[in-house]
Amino acid sequence: MKIQVRYFASLREALGPSETLELPAGATVAAARDALIGRGAAHAAALARGRAVRSALDQSLCDESAALRDGAELAFFPPVTGG
Repeated sequence: MKIQVRYFASLREALGPSETLELPAGATVAAARDALIGRGAAHAAALARGRAVRSALDQSLCDESAALRDGAELAFFPPVTGG
């Protein structure tokens, strides 16, 4: 299946606005993140497991266990803080 991955805020600055990712059927958000981390140093640094990164699937916040579907839009962004 193919999904569209979008990045926001500092992740967008590091990785660009978006890219396409091909994954096996039944893949989860965690699998997508792992596949992206494997793309190289920039992805590995921006999406590292130790970094706080939020995700949204088809514009709804989700956790990494959420199942993906063909044509889905997956977004990654840093947590928002205010003050």
